[in-house]
Amino acid sequence: MKLWGKIKMKIALYNAKVYVERERFVEAVLVEDRKIKAIGTNEEILATTDIDEKIEFLRNKYPEIIIKQGMEFGMQVHSHMHIFNFGERMCQVKIGDCESIDEMIDRCKKYIDENPESVKHGLYAQGWNQDYFTDSDRIPTRFDLDKISTEIPVVLERICGHILTTNTKTIELLGIDAKSQQYPGGTFEIGEDGYPNGIFAENACNYAKNVIPKADIEQRKKMFIEASEYAAEHGITTVQSNDLGTIVFDYPEYFKFFKDIYNSGEGIIRYRHQISFETVEEFKDYIENGEFKNGKYDEDSLIQLGPLKLFKDGSLGARTALVRGGYKDDPTNNGIEWMSEEVMDEFCKVASDAGIQVATHVIGDGAIEKTIDSYEKTFGEEGNKLRHTLVHCQITDKALLERIAKLGIVVSYQPIFLDYDMHIVEKRCGKELASTSYAFKTLGDLGAKIAYGTDCPVEDCNPFPNIYSAVTRKDSKGFPEGGFYPEECVDVYTAIDAYTEGSAYMEFMEGKKGRIKPGQLADIVVLDKDIFTCDPMEIRDILPVITMIDGKIVYKK
Repeated sequence: MKLWGKIKMKIALYNAKVYVERERFVEAVLVEDRKIKAIGTNEEILATTDIDEKIEFLRNKYPEIIIKQGMEFGMQVHSHMHIFNFGERMCQVKIGDCESIDEMIDRCKKYIDENPESVKHGLYAQGWNQDYFTDSDRIPTRFDLDKISTEIPVVLERICGHILTTNTKTIELLGIDAKSQQYPGGTFEIGEDGYPNGIFAENACNYAKNVIPKADIEQRKKMFIEASEYAAEHGITTVQSNDLGTIVFDYPEYFKFFKDIYNSGEGIIRYRHQISFETVEEFKDYIENGEFKNGKYDEDSLIQLGPLKLFKDGSLGARTALVRGGYKDDPTNNGIEWMSEEVMDEFCKVASDAGIQVATHVIGDGAIEKTIDSYEKTFGEEGNKLRHTLVHCQITDKALLERIAKLGIVVSYQPIFLDYDMHIVEKRCGKELASTSYAFKTLGDLGAKIAYGTDCPVEDCNPFPNIYSAVTRKDSKGFPEGGFYPEECVDVYTAIDAYTEGSAYMEFMEGKKGRIKPGQLADIVVLDKDIFTCDPMEIRDILPVITMIDGKIVYKK
């Protein structure tokens, strides 16, 4: 990605519509030495002396893009994703839009034929969704994947990352059969023939995926840079990303990996670690002897150390989210509890004693309730001073929402999940519970702090379809006409603020970024359409024409 010139001492951006805060806009911004120096009218900003570069937007300064009246600035702080996994997805066979198991098989066979060297040790891809299959909604099994290959291991993961299917070769390499002990925190299914059928769920997925050699560090670097460029091209200035402890596990090597990339100037977006650990003892070691003790991160640097990331349950689509009343379409199933109450309590206590934030994956109401219980046990008179966070927080009733707000717990929502989930949540949970779930507006009205993200690569990291989902509560085809439980629609200001100020708050950076105001970091995004006045149905198609991070233009259309 080309950086458009060196860092300028003073850059003026003018003749624009600059979003400052709800219903407040100005015309121009002055950037000086990585920060926003001033905002105001064109005349006020252009009166500044010694401006190194002036960028004008309404007079076709850049003739290759169409500049419309109403172009405005914003910034996007992404509250939760997995950028390493996204980088992997960009290099894999694409199976996310497959409409049948046979189509998935054919694509994988073609990929193997065309890429024999890259798959010689096995084929891995993520993205299928049985609910998108038009001929059958069954989950594929080893018998399906054996049609792809019986010579190399094949592992195809569902879009949610909580369930996958393998071929028989993978099962053989794992050395498991019907009598084998189940993996901790996960399961593998036994078929009618008395042999594993290739379907793995939750933590068992990691064992299956480990059969195929991981990308080496140079490949990871290439993937990370390409994924970062994609994020910047879509207006993302910061990612809060869970990679260590989920995608890669060599902590010293990958802490150094990130520092090397950013020290060399190759890192273009801000990156905040969300770190997972297998055991409490491992976490303690990193507090006492590792990165939490020895890591040095400048206050305004592009890379930051972030929270402990935990997982309490699975996904709604895979029926592994922990739900209190069982699934309406699978009544004996309450989902999977990844982490016991005792272990969760210990993780939270160790984190709180060390002054470390905790962010936990919770989707089902059972997982949300249990995680709130664990969090609350660590709260003193100052309450949630570490800004412990619920990531996803999908299935809720009114009492849970009120409790979250009362305790000051932060919520990282993914409104784009509605694109798929609105078609299954009533079947899974019933209409009454569905009506109080994905409660973006209600929770905000209760006073809770809310941040937005996409959980990429579960969904694309592009923030604009995500904002569209929050504002319209419609799927990508515009269904349903009035929106899914439309009383939970938020306005554009609220959605933008969740993506900016709310996500910055989640990382204790609301005084440094999240608003286009003097003193804040110069992370600025220029859009090709006025998001505040356009038809809400057009929001999902908005794209940036310029992305500035740390005072540098890192993307220009």
